[in-house]
Amino acid sequence: MVKIRLRRMGAKKAPFYRIVVADSRYPRDGRFIEEIGYYDPMTEPAEIKIDAEKAKQWIANGAQPTDTVKVLLKKSGTLD
Repeated sequence: MVKIRLRRMGAKKAPFYRIVVADSRYPRDGRFIEEIGYYDPMTEPAEIKIDAEKAKQWIANGAQPTDTVKVLLKKSGTLD
């Protein structure tokens, strides 16, 4: 199953996330199919940048966003 999920990056205590499309069997920070955006919770307000076209295309093709990514997609206006 293909999922749209967060990939943790950045230093200890300073997380930065990339929003990626990955096979659910791969580890969280491991191999992925495509990167479609990023999320930086450390800035004020939190910075969310998502390629809406790619996200919609992946969801149409059956990719399942995780709960956290679903919230981020709604906040960015990609998902209704």
